[in-house]
Amino acid sequence: MPDLEQDIAKILITRDALHHRIAELGATISRDYASNDLLLVCVLKGGFLFLSDLIRAIQIPHAIDFMAISSYGGARTESSGVVRILMDLNASIENRHVLIVEDIIDTGRTLSYITENLRTRNPASLKICTLLNKPSRRQVQVAIDYIGFDIPNEFVVGYGLDYNEIYRNLPFVGVLKPELYGGEGSP
Repeated sequence: MPDLEQDIAKILITRDALHHRIAELGATISRDYASNDLLLVCVLKGGFLFLSDLIRAIQIPHAIDFMAISSYGGARTESSGVVRILMDLNASIENRHVLIVEDIIDTGRTLSYITENLRTRNPASLKICTLLNKPSRRQVQVAIDYIGFDIPNEFVVGYGLDYNEIYRNLPFVGVLKPELYGGEGSP
């Protein structure tokens, strides 16, 4: 197996910085939802590592569910603009306080689609928590309630984020060398 770290141009967010910030987010979410029926909805696949650490940092009762969304696919580095639900929620969200947990918000198209879809299901509230926010690429404005890190327009992998299904297992967020994906600054 090749050393995946050789493919990284630089580490953008260290393992320690990730864990520290996620602990802060967990404390804030615990305080904000202290008396609510909280349901965390993780957007797969990229959000699963963030979710696993976040739920351990949240100190109030909560439930989790998952959605799988497609807008990239394969070795693409740009969203196709066509968003499809590949796997929907298992439980009803009606009258529940829903917090969408996302790995990265880039153009905003996918998250806009998800929030519009979930609002039709009558949740008591619907908020967004993202590990990474890339505001310079935003095409559709979305209200983000909890942000781990604002990042520049660089192609990042690690800590759940992938390129062609590889690099998710890196314990940090790193910038992939452009020659490996054929571009500069793609998501």
